[in-house]
Amino acid sequence: MTAQLPTVEFYEGITETIDNVSLRRDRATGNRTMLLIFRQLRAIEQFQSFRSRFAKALKLVDSEGAIAIEPEGIRFIFGGPEGDDLQRVECSLVIDRDDHWDRLMRFMQRYAEANGMAYGESSQADGLS
Repeated sequence: MTAQLPTVEFYEGITETIDNVSLRRDRATGNRTMLLIFRQLRAIEQFQSFRSRFAKALKLVDSEGAIAIEPEGIRFIFGGPEGDDLQRVECSLVIDRDDHWDRLMRFMQRYAEANGMAYGESSQADGLS
């Protein structure tokens, strides 16, 4: 039996690469926020989004199965001389249940191991990069 490599999809069948992760916790509510940073989106770059079905949720798949989570927000950050070069995409996930957070963290551990990411602390927040 082969282990399922962890994957991330916005559009069905188009895998994306997470470039950085930031973890935060709201002290007032206890809710946890995971900010996923993508430097590029394959679906957009190859115009495949027009040929594939939008999942309406971020789909994370690993050896435990699939997680479908609707992002709290998605920001497209542009720059460059004309201001039209995609610099990064920020996808914010808010998790309010401990069991959901635990499952998401297990996925992120597997994803990090499979993609050469390591945990480290930054001056702003904790993250994987």
